[in-house]
Amino acid sequence: MQDMVIILRSDFPLTSHLSTLANIHKIYHTLNKLNLTEDVGQDDQQSGNRRSCSCPSDCCNKGMPPRKKRRPTVADDLTAKKSRHDGTLYRKQDSTRMKPEEEGFSSKRCLEWFYEYAGSDDVIGPEDMEKFCEDIGVEPENVVMLVLAWKLDAQSMGYFSLQEWLKGMTLLQCDTTEKLRNSLDYLRSLLNEPTNFKLVYRYAFDFARPLSFPVILMMNFRPHVSLIFKAMYLCDYARLHFCSGSSMLKHLFLCYPCTLEKDQRSLEISTAKCMLGLLLGKTWPLFPAFHQFLEQSKYKVINKDQWCNVLEFSRTINLDLSNYDEDGAWPVLLDEFVEWFKDRQMS
Repeated sequence: MQDMVIILRSDFPLTSHLSTLANIHKIYHTLNKLNLTEDVGQDDQQSGNRRSCSCPSDCCNKGMPPRKKRRPTVADDLTAKKSRHDGTLYRKQDSTRMKPEEEGFSSKRCLEWFYEYAGSDDVIGPEDMEKFCEDIGVEPENVVMLVLAWKLDAQSMGYFSLQEWLKGMTLLQCDTTEKLRNSLDYLRSLLNEPTNFKLVYRYAFDFARPLSFPVILMMNFRPHVSLIFKAMYLCDYARLHFCSGSSMLKHLFLCYPCTLEKDQRSLEISTAKCMLGLLLGKTWPLFPAFHQFLEQSKYKVINKDQWCNVLEFSRTINLDLSNYDEDGAWPVLLDEFVEWFKDRQMS
């Protein structure tokens, strides 16, 4: 009996394993009868990582519910749009890479633009200037044309030379009519700054002074306009060299060696009134009275000192002239205007 007990004890581990396998076998047959073994197999094949539950309840043996799709967020939409249009965006960036160069300033295009008005000459004259003003949409007497001439550093009213055109338009970065038309507001705004206005005002005096009579004749001699303007910036020997092909022009240069110089002394009163009206007519309340004074005065010309003092007078003297100092360093022209204005007020 003891030997038998010993044998049973020695076989105890084997008996325990057999019992466990028998229980597993029973559980398997039970699941098979309930038709659950197939579902478990399918779940194992689908997930591979999912552990089967040994719980006999149905809650663990049922298949997992279908997974709901996550609603896309705003960030997902942006990412999707970006990836969807990556190729398009790249093509757009690649196509616009050269756009700034195409829209940038071109000296060649600026030169071609100049000769649309100048023709075969190297200067844009009064007739060509009218067409130019019409194209950019301003009147020739508009103050913005004065500002443009100042930017070009033009030497004569009604004329733009090739050198002035290229220098000024390069500064403005304008090589087409459209670009200049878009820059007109900028040119007008320059007058709102006191320092720029003073520079334009002083420039207007020299710009408006007429050329002497022989030069006017040569300006109107169209076949040789470019010849003349080249000679303006060269020495006497170069002048004669350029004019050797025309005995008439050579005679004019020999007889009038200084005819290309402007009258440095004064500005005709009629021109002065027009320029003052253009620059001060809308900003100086006393300008109508000053204009009337000039019309009835004895003055035929205005010198540069008088011209500059008129601007200072308009900026510093009260409308009732109460702060005007008769003993100050004002020119006689303004002394007479103050006296005339006060007499008219009293009468």
